[in-house]
Amino acid sequence: MSGAGDQQERLNADWIVGFADGEGCFHVAINRCQKMRVGYQVLPEFRIVQQERNELVLAKIREFFGFGKVAVNRRDHHGVRKEFRVRGVENLRKLVEFFERHPLQTPTKKQNFELFKEVLNLMEQKEHLTSHGFERVRKLALAMNRRRRLRWGV
Repeated sequence: MSGAGDQQERLNADWIVGFADGEGCFHVAINRCQKMRVGYQVLPEFRIVQQERNELVLAKIREFFGFGKVAVNRRDHHGVRKEFRVRGVENLRKLVEFFERHPLQTPTKKQNFELFKEVLNLMEQKEHLTSHGFERVRKLALAMNRRRRLRWGV
């Protein structure tokens, strides 16, 4: 029988992939920002959200990768939710490399991952700072996580 003490042993690449497949989210937020050349800011991120009682596993995931942040995601009538979050193109690139070496298994998560990679590639080439490139990023972001309601007006 395995217990909480075995958790550290199971926190390997395969475990991380399975957990991310079920609980992870690749997301690209787009916010109005007058300071940006095209009037919008592109904010890609990866996150895993859990109830506060599961915060230790988020900390172990952060330790596994060596980057990212564990923080409060929100407080509601269900209690406090915590998240492991990765932002910044450099760290997101490392995350992408991990998932290329250790592929996700669910078709939906794989598809979102591929779209997310495309957004990162466009950002690394500074394409998101042009009207044409931003439009490509916007369409990719719209195609990701389709069931989620869009919160921005583009």
